[in-house]
Amino acid sequence: MPFAPVLHSEWLKIRTLRSLYGSLAALLAVATAFAALAGTSDTAEPEFDPLFTVFLGVAPAQIAAITFGALAVSSEFQGGGLRQALTAVPRRGRWFAAKALAVALPTLLVGLLTGAVSAAVGVAALGDAADSLGTAELTRGVIGCGIYLTLMALLATGLAALLRSGVATLSILIPFILIISFVIGDAAGGAIDYLPDRAGQLAFQQHPDSSLNPWTGLAVTAAWSAAALAAGAWSVRRRDA
Repeated sequence: MPFAPVLHSEWLKIRTLRSLYGSLAALLAVATAFAALAGTSDTAEPEFDPLFTVFLGVAPAQIAAITFGALAVSSEFQGGGLRQALTAVPRRGRWFAAKALAVALPTLLVGLLTGAVSAAVGVAALGDAADSLGTAELTRGVIGCGIYLTLMALLATGLAALLRSGVATLSILIPFILIISFVIGDAAGGAIDYLPDRAGQLAFQQHPDSSLNPWTGLAVTAAWSAAALAAGAWSVRRRDA
């Protein structure tokens, strides 16, 4: 079967799962809510970063992106769904590539929209405190938002295919990005910048204090996502449906 019909069928599957729509809607809502709270920030703090404040909601919103990627794949392992999918598409690599793309495209679109809304709402909320932000920095934040959230969704996609469980995937990734990444931050030194969440979020810092710049940080996150997808593809190809 050609790739286009496979992609179309995977997109139809995602459209029929309301929980996945809810994840993307939550992503936009959470990020916008945090951007609206930017005006309550203490702009007198020496470490105040207006760009990071504008896009502060990306951190909690990424949970929705991760949930979207994990559930899109884990739903296939319920009720013999994967067996039926592979009966229609015997080439497992093609099926998994279509699944990953069906996750990536809507996440990217919603992520870019989220970035644009966050930028508009956050700058308005900060008022004069946002005067130091230039168009280039805000554009980087908007584009970075779309790319980062997409990469985190794909990280969850690969891990869910490897573990064959959405619950297991979320049980690993959510505590990792919310707790472990910050707890080990001081002890890990500069190595912390190479964790998938910390590296990608450099795109939302006006002047990153890191050996990585915003775009190489996103490249590090992309490498983590690529590794997870490769592991997921291996699992799909080698293990019984």
